Order: sequence, then C-alpha cells, then structure tokens
Amino acid sequence: MAIFFTIGIETGASMLIKITLFAISVLTALAVSPVVSLACACCAEPGTYFLSTYRPREFELNLLKQLSFEKKANLYMTEAGFDMIKGLDEINKESEIDAIVESYGHFDLTNGFSGKQWRFEMRSAGGKKGMLTLPMPAQMVNFKVDIHDEEGRPNGPLLYKEYRFKGNVAAATGIFRSGAFRSTSYFLLFQGRGNGCDESYNYTNWRLEISGPGASYSFFGKLDVNAAKKAADQF
Repeated sequence: MAIFFTIGIETGASMLIKITLFAISVLTALAVSPVVSLACACCAEPGTYFLSTYRPREFELNLLKQLSFEKKANLYMTEAGFDMIKGLDEINKESEIDAIVESYGHFDLTNGFSGKQWRFEMRSAGGKKGMLTLPMPAQMVNFKVDIHDEEGRPNGPLLYKEYRFKGNVAAATGIFRSGAFRSTSYFLLFQGRGNGCDESYNYTNWRLEISGPGASYSFFGKLDVNAAKKAADQF
C-alpha cells in the first residue's frame, strides 16, 4: 500500500513532526483495525433475537460431542408430586419407602452422544435402572436472545441461548419401559449464555421431557463447563 503526502511550505522541524505523527496514526490504524474486527466478530448487538430451525450441521454435531453431562439428574416435580407424572411407576413406589424418600427424585446419570443419538442411563436412589435412547431429529432449533439484564457491556449483551431437539424415543428399558410406546416423544433442551458465536462451554444446563400415551415426566441437570472447554480445545 502506497501513502502519498501533500506538504506545504513549512519550516523543516515543523514539517518533520507533522509527517511523523501522521505516519504513526496511519500505521496504528492499519495495525489495530483487523484486531478490532476479529475481536468483535462474535459481539452481540443490543436487542438481538434469533430463532432458526435447520438440519444439524457438522458444526452442531461437533459441539454436541463436546458437551459433558454432570453425573446427577433431577426428576422435575411440582407440589402435586406423582399425581402429575406418568410412566415411572417403579420410582413412585420408591417414594413410599422411608429410607430413600428424601432422595428418590435424584438419579445417577450416564450419558453418551454418538452415532447421532443420545443414551440417557439413570439409576434411582433405590438402585433401579433404565435407559432412554434418543435419535437425533432431522431438524433442530437454535434460539438466542438479548434478555436485557446487563446493559452497557463493552462487547454487547450476554445472550440467553437454547439448542432444542424434538424427536421420538427409539428405545426405553428398565424403569422407563412401562411408559414407552411407539409414539412416545422427547424434547431435549440445552440452555446457556454467551456472545453471538456458539461454543460448547456456553451451555450450562439441560432438560429432557418425555411425553406420550403412557408417559409424562421430565428430568433436568447441569453440564460440565470445564470438560466442554477441554473438549473444545481438541477440535
């Protein structure tokens, strides 16, 4: 890049100072502008609202592989207790046993995502086990929104994010078998916060809802952010 100067008649010292200052300002602008552009490539704008449905791409598949579930799952309960839950009869019986009544809503969780499907394997406080197999649906929903809870952030608002997946349960064993029919469906949700770009470590929580003729229940839990960061570094 060539830079041309038009110089009037001035004293030598004054002219030299002006040329030097102008050159420094031009070089500084050229050096800094790419960095600023790169730093703001993922900046979110105030008022952001993004909702898109599309077929999961390689990017999303890699991101899902990086997610790591913490080892505990919680059964979603209201004050109505099991009156509003279907398909978990064996767990309902556990709630009547004094020795485990305080922890029957908490489950040990083993989860894996491979071959474009999730496997949720859970064990209740009483030792009862079951596994849900959930195939990746044909489409997913990507949702991001500025919820206006932190104004004046230097790089834009911290967005609330969701990855949403809806499909049919492929298989259910153990404690989940009695409520599973061919038409039983699932809704899997990943929740988090972050800037305009999606990273696996943005997502901090998950929720799984199972519904159908014989099933109506939900689980929720946390994602291991540190494990996701380590996994992201390997991609």
